[in-house]
Amino acid sequence: MSTIYLAYHFSVEPKELGSEILIAELGEKPFESFIETDNGFSAYIQKELWTEDILNDIYLLSSTEFTISFIVEQIEQVNWNEEWEKNFEPIDVDGKCHVRAPFHPKTNAEFDIVIEPKMSFGTGHHETTHMMIQHLLETDVTNLKTLDMGCGTAILAILAEMKGAKPIDAIDIDNWCYLNSIENAQRNNCHEITVYEGDANLLKDKNYDVIIANINRNILLNDMQQYVDSLKKDGILLLSGFYNEDIPFIDASCTEKGLTFVKKFERNNWVSLKYVN
Repeated sequence: MSTIYLAYHFSVEPKELGSEILIAELGEKPFESFIETDNGFSAYIQKELWTEDILNDIYLLSSTEFTISFIVEQIEQVNWNEEWEKNFEPIDVDGKCHVRAPFHPKTNAEFDIVIEPKMSFGTGHHETTHMMIQHLLETDVTNLKTLDMGCGTAILAILAEMKGAKPIDAIDIDNWCYLNSIENAQRNNCHEITVYEGDANLLKDKNYDVIIANINRNILLNDMQQYVDSLKKDGILLLSGFYNEDIPFIDASCTEKGLTFVKKFERNNWVSLKYVN
């Protein structure tokens, strides 16, 4: 029996910033996939997980800074590959890292990452993933034990291995992300990445030279002590998944735990921060 889905087709203006913020909010709900469209994006949720009030506390829908409308469609099943293949465009980060699907032609980028995201988050299009790639491109991770926390499609773990990091742990609480990360690591001939399904509780008694955590503000703040406890002396912590206005909360948590701020990237009000232990 096929799963019944509800598709929310959102029209957003201004599109780029509004879509990113709205997707971040909807990502806290049981929506499984977000597909970009000409006017915004479509969000998919299993009908059995849907409730009438699912959009009631979505802040952006009441914001006067954006014009947002949507229609809802019921569909019996979704061919996820077909959906994202229609919309997935290759990503180029600073001319050094190319993230593409299997059907895109290979370029001469120094780091060529091939992913098949399906329903997972972290295709590289999101500002936070883009900035974390920028941090990694600037960081020498050769032979450094690395953690990709909230790995999504494992793009960052894959890039870390391409840059010489080893061994690498990739962790995500979502089962689909866990399975997709394994597939993508294999697709990119990675041999140093071990993927785990779970949360920060898996970090007990583990130590890393580099920790990459691209999640969201609340989870980062909740798990920050576990990250710091798992970070070796002089280790590097790369954080993203939050906005400019969240920086005081993140920075206070990091500095009170003995970390030193190093660098910030910003894209469309999303930010990524680098700290050292």
